[in-house]
Amino acid sequence: MSAPAAQIPGTGSLQAGRDARRRTLFEEAILPPLVALGIALVVGDLLILTFGQAPGAVFRLLLEGTWANAYGFGQVLYKATTLTFTGLAFAIAARAGLFNIGAESQLAAGGFVAALAGLALPAGTPWLLAVPLCIVASAIGGGAVGAVPGVLKARFGASEVIVTIMLNFIVLALLNYVVAAHLHVPETLHTPEMAVGGVVRLADVSDAFRGSAANAILLLAIATAGTVWWYLFRTRPGFELRAVGLQPDAAEYGGVHVGRVWVRAMMLSGALAGLGGLNYVLGYKHYYEEGFAAGSGFLGVAVALVGRNHPLGIMLAALLFATLSQGGLAVNALVPKQMVEVLQAVVILAVVTSVPEVRRVLRAAVRPAAKADAKVSA
Repeated sequence: MSAPAAQIPGTGSLQAGRDARRRTLFEEAILPPLVALGIALVVGDLLILTFGQAPGAVFRLLLEGTWANAYGFGQVLYKATTLTFTGLAFAIAARAGLFNIGAESQLAAGGFVAALAGLALPAGTPWLLAVPLCIVASAIGGGAVGAVPGVLKARFGASEVIVTIMLNFIVLALLNYVVAAHLHVPETLHTPEMAVGGVVRLADVSDAFRGSAANAILLLAIATAGTVWWYLFRTRPGFELRAVGLQPDAAEYGGVHVGRVWVRAMMLSGALAGLGGLNYVLGYKHYYEEGFAAGSGFLGVAVALVGRNHPLGIMLAALLFATLSQGGLAVNALVPKQMVEVLQAVVILAVVTSVPEVRRVLRAAVRPAAKADAKVSA
């Protein structure tokens, strides 16, 4: 009878580490949107019944108006693109222990500066030059607005919550004034259209998406989410940012300059929100228009909370909120569109209250299996 194969030293702990990382990814990024979706379905059923409608018919209409047809799906992707940027913006600040409530103004500033950059470029500018310039311009515009609360926080200890809220009013009012007084097309509230055009839209690829606003900025959003993940979890500056968010005093004792991390986090947060302005300015209308953000900055806070400030979770949550938003238009004939706003609030409350309990139950169920595996590998 042959002897059992020898266990390679350290392989058991390596496997345990990989399993732990998988569980963490599931608990942080995938579980919260799933819980939110489940509770939204249950609460949605109850709300629909109160309006005297059949839940099955309403949800079928919602799916037909979103994921089941090309136009609706394109609109979901378009809305999810902006929400991904604003969700990432809130998340990277939150990871540093800061609350950026100013994504609305940072989003608008990024779109405005990108539109100015596009207007400054002459017709015929190669898109390989025009698009990167507009991307950089939007990041600078949003990052400049985001840097203000970061500097005030680091230098004077000012509350970033209050500063970002006030900047929303100040920046949006200034942008509206500049457009209305100096840059608007007569009888409109938007700037002239950029001569350089914009990026490819799904409608340019397939006629099925005709009328949809979805465009190639979606790919930039996905790439940005991946870059944010890499920055947070695979780089030294990202580690310092997370350390400051968890315990600033301990981070400072370890040699991290907390004030600089705060400024950097708010600048990056503003830049990410500013990139969201490209979805409208470069991907859809090709000009800046007053009010184009339409609450996407504030909704990004909800997206980040549901996604637990993890890039993957944020993308999933952005799809969920975009589906609810577009679906509300599809079911408006049967139930009031305000029901969608109620569902969005319920989703946030569900994640805040139920996810920790679900996570505790899952860990309790996994713990015996993990102990058994440890004994086998020992």
